[in-house]
Amino acid sequence: MKEKNANNSGKFHDNDNSADVDINSDADVPGTGHLSEPLGNDAELEKLEKEAADWKDKYVRLVAEFDNFRKRNAKERLELMQTAGKEVIIDLLEVLDDFDRAQKQLDAGGDMKTLKEGVSLVFNKLRNLLTSKGLKAMDAIGTPFNPDLHDAITEIPSPSEALKDKVIDEVTKGYYLNDKLIRHAKVVVGK
Repeated sequence: MKEKNANNSGKFHDNDNSADVDINSDADVPGTGHLSEPLGNDAELEKLEKEAADWKDKYVRLVAEFDNFRKRNAKERLELMQTAGKEVIIDLLEVLDDFDRAQKQLDAGGDMKTLKEGVSLVFNKLRNLLTSKGLKAMDAIGTPFNPDLHDAITEIPSPSEALKDKVIDEVTKGYYLNDKLIRHAKVVVGK
């Protein structure tokens, strides 16, 4: 049996062959010869460190740019929500002006037929304006009761068998905005 003694230099001395074996080298193990090679010269290390610093700088700038984008986007979204109805309100101001003129005519006491026609014109102007903005009234009377579209205020005995479980009367109209339900119709249902 071979005996090996370690000395302070990290080398073993083989008692039989008198050969020194360096324990820091894996030259005898296949595929590990590169471990004893130097890592590279100082120029290569500096080049790699500079490249790493460049990548880190690009990363930090990208993170900062994304953070600025996120903050700017949140600010724009808030401003948009605050002014989303501005166009509709501006258009409604014309109708409000017409109602003010109608109020003055009512206070002055004029011909009722003329006043009625004037109020009807203002009402039609308002309805047309809202329709042009995507508002559509729901047709509920005579349709089957649908809890997704209607809020039942009360149930009454139906005047005919054909109106059973259908909407008999509409207390408050329901509306769609661009084909999306924005207000349920409040209805009376036949039972």
